Amino acid sequence: MLTVLRHRAYRRLFGAQVVALVGTGLATVALGLLAYDIAGADAGAVLGTALAIKMTAYVLVAPVVGAFAERLPRRAVLVGADMLRAAVALTLPFVDQVWQVYVLVFALQSASAVFTPTFQALIPDVLPEERDYTRALSLARLAYDMESLFSPALAAALLSVVSYNRLFLGTVVGFLASAALVVTTALPVRAPSLPRAGGVFAKATAGVRLFLAVPPLRGLLALNLAVAAASALVTVNTVVYVRDFLGLSSGAVPVALGAYGAGSMAVALVVPRVLERAGERAVMVRGALALGVVFAGLGGVTAAQGGGWRVPALLVLWAAFGGACSMVLTPTGRLVRRAAPERDRTAAFAAQFSLSHACWLVTYPLAGWLGAGAGLGVAVGGLGAVAVGAGCAAAWLWRVDRSPATGVRARYAPSSASSARAAALRVATRERSPRGL
Repeated sequence: MLTVLRHRAYRRLFGAQVVALVGTGLATVALGLLAYDIAGADAGAVLGTALAIKMTAYVLVAPVVGAFAERLPRRAVLVGADMLRAAVALTLPFVDQVWQVYVLVFALQSASAVFTPTFQALIPDVLPEERDYTRALSLARLAYDMESLFSPALAAALLSVVSYNRLFLGTVVGFLASAALVVTTALPVRAPSLPRAGGVFAKATAGVRLFLAVPPLRGLLALNLAVAAASALVTVNTVVYVRDFLGLSSGAVPVALGAYGAGSMAVALVVPRVLERAGERAVMVRGALALGVVFAGLGGVTAAQGGGWRVPALLVLWAAFGGACSMVLTPTGRLVRRAAPERDRTAAFAAQFSLSHACWLVTYPLAGWLGAGAGLGVAVGGLGAVAVGAGCAAAWLWRVDRSPATGVRARYAPSSASSARAAALRVATRERSPRGL
């Protein structure tokens, strides 16, 4: 997998991604401490609102980025987003009002909604070989999982010698380093494309309409919902399971989250080889359906009244959640790349970014409300039903052709560009209509 780092341009861009992730992780820890400093016992409500604002920014801003970023220099877009994030992080230590936190969080996450889809759409051009690109996707998945483990540990080490406000300076350094690496990287020249016709709304929704038109991307919509149901349960209710259900200390919370990350990383390491034999559909749909099995196991553990076996069982289930989610998430970029025509690639990645976070915007509060209001058992049952339904919907939307003439193959397979081109043509035709719809 690490052989992909031999590509000089990708190595620098991956470095930019890693340092930006570390900076974001430090900001997450510092923001929680800042919220407590301002709001005291109401810090949880402040952070919950900030999380909702973050998701809202992702959902609203990313499609607009997809509409216009393809006509702008990619280096300028990436560096501008990094500089804006650095400027926002630099002002956070001086905040003393809750509303200021909300405004700055929206600005920070809006810049991330600009950076991330543009970055994701750039990598296929940097690594045109599919095998290299698949390895890069696995490496990116590992980077995200490692950041979730490494950043809290780094923050804890830094907090032993400096105040939490200094963590924001680490965030600033991370974003500036990311910008510097992008500036010094030779980016491939983008193929010229005709400007999109239609109004702003038509341009901003082009990527979403492409998702609705291409069957593999419609399946991806359902897969995003399945992953969001599982990850929301883990993110929101891990502390409840560890502290209240199992009666463990707060130090066990990062251990449980670490089990989730370990499962995700283990699967990300083997996915490239599996994809060469099985293809995206087999891996991703099976990962989504496996989430239903894990939810069933968690339901059994949740219903148990006692026993020391519940602790290792929960760790195994959390690792299984991470592994199943990684089966869906790791090949996502490869699927979008193959299903979307090159001229629509930035819009497609922006739509994926927006639509996947829209799923989290629904499942995060659902996990919290069900867990707090009706109990963990109801939360597991409700989110499990969402995951199973979404997995079955994905299998149906992204169907398999079993006709004798063709054998068994994925119908509307992303490797066949004809359906993607036809869908893009339909979208472009609607954009040229007088209404731009």
